[in-house]
Amino acid sequence: MKQLLSYLVVTSVLWGAAQTATAQSFDSVQLRHAAPGVDGGTVGLAAASTPKYLGSDERSTQLFPSISYQWANGWFAGLDNGIGYNFSRNPALHYGLRLTADLGRQSGDLVALRGMGDVDAKPELGGFVTYAPAEGLALTGSVRWGSGQNSNGAVVDLGAGYSVALARQWRLGTQLSATLADSQHMQSYFGVDALQAARSGYAVYTPDAGLRDARLGLSLTYVINPRIFVTAVVSGSALGEAAKNSPVARSSNANTVVLVLSHAF
Repeated sequence: MKQLLSYLVVTSVLWGAAQTATAQSFDSVQLRHAAPGVDGGTVGLAAASTPKYLGSDERSTQLFPSISYQWANGWFAGLDNGIGYNFSRNPALHYGLRLTADLGRQSGDLVALRGMGDVDAKPELGGFVTYAPAEGLALTGSVRWGSGQNSNGAVVDLGAGYSVALARQWRLGTQLSATLADSQHMQSYFGVDALQAARSGYAVYTPDAGLRDARLGLSLTYVINPRIFVTAVVSGSALGEAAKNSPVARSSNANTVVLVLSHAF
């Protein structure tokens, strides 16, 4: 059981790292770092190959730390889940509030974003729920508010994940997730207003609220010992209709590859 809990720590960190790298934001909370009333966390190093922004046809490779911790009293903090509080002491059900960040989007020297300007990073407030109805299965959901150019965008994340042991030291996991966004969030990342149109040459575009993107991923974990793991994650994503029709969306499909070495403590 202790080994399984340690594995779930790593899985949570990995999915959070992958989504942070590709979607400019945090995904659904997966608070399975330790049983209620027990301290636990992970620290490690991750390498990720991702699109430069959601909808980009250019890629970026990054190396960054991964760290996450959950205290026995319900508080948690980390690069995957943000900072928050879990009100539940039920090991199969977690719910609470958290503070995360909309990481924004930098136009830099990207041709597709020329004249579009930057979207600055913003704090987000939100709530989450995670339910594990069976061994290896987790259903997740969260809502976050505060994203986008005017700090008034909202997104809802929904996901389902399942993992199974292939052998004593190997474990396979899969996750299906989707992000729904309101019109303010969609306008910030996929819309083109009159000023942006004049600077970029794009036509004015006002996307509707709805599905921003959907993602399917696979993970494979090798347990070196009960506390040290190596995990590889490969995921593919597809933009929703309003997002993929945006002038700045050069690719409606993308893939992400993440490799992480983690130590549970």
